[in-house]
Amino acid sequence: MEENKNITVKNLKVGARIKLLRINQKRTLQEIADHCGLSKSMISKIENDKTTPSVATLVKIASTLGTSVSGLLEQETWDKTSITNKKTAMENLVKTEKGYMIFPYASQYHGKKMQPFLFVARKGEVIPHHLSHEGEEFVYVIEGSMKMQVGDTEYILKSGDSLYFNASYKHGIIPISDEVTYIDIFA
Repeated sequence: MEENKNITVKNLKVGARIKLLRINQKRTLQEIADHCGLSKSMISKIENDKTTPSVATLVKIASTLGTSVSGLLEQETWDKTSITNKKTAMENLVKTEKGYMIFPYASQYHGKKMQPFLFVARKGEVIPHHLSHEGEEFVYVIEGSMKMQVGDTEYILKSGDSLYFNASYKHGIIPISDEVTYIDIFA
């Protein structure tokens, strides 16, 4: 008996959603890896939820699969509003392959024009890296301090500081304080 190929994405983790999209598009792991500039092994680990990809990696995968980061993260419900309390966000942080923790806000809100994330980065745990992707970003530091490089310019951001920039420029962060908590909105 053939399985139903119109599988719902509700309650699937991001890796399973990526795998489902790839299979529905009849694309191979290698093809997705090549388009994203990643290894086949890394795509497999992501699809099998053995690693949590960085946001930059999610952007590349989403673009390759013809969707958005929000499309990979959204649940099937269609709410007109989305509210998240601090406790829920902090308890559901997920550590990425780059060493920082993320929480995607408003995962149940479909068709977003932006994707807000809560980030927590700890000194000594973040793997230094620079990335670039399509779109724009807005960063707002809630607590702590960090160095943020955008292109050739380095910024020191402290609690209450913000930065808006074109995400096509290479960018990355390094915590200065033991821990930095910030909001990063991708549009």
